[in-house]
Amino acid sequence: MNLNQTITLSPDVISQEVSGETVLLDLESENYFGLDEVGTRIWQLIKETNDLETIFNTLLAEYDVSEERLLGDLDALLGEIAGLGLVKLEQRA
Repeated sequence: MNLNQTITLSPDVISQEVSGETVLLDLESENYFGLDEVGTRIWQLIKETNDLETIFNTLLAEYDVSEERLLGDLDALLGEIAGLGLVKLEQRA
């Protein structure tokens, strides 16, 4: 995963936190998606900043996890939600 990227939320997605988890609704496809507690934290950070390196460093400080594990987990989640069109990843200029 390249941390020199920005991440942008799709304007077609609305989210709602419910009991520590997040439900996402893609208005274009009318599909619902669920995020667990960690996925919810990542979603919150994406809403606060579009800088992937900042998101990574914040998560690294908040969770007891190795850099390699966090990179892999973050890459998996972002790859999945980007593939669904919920976010867009772009190289930072």
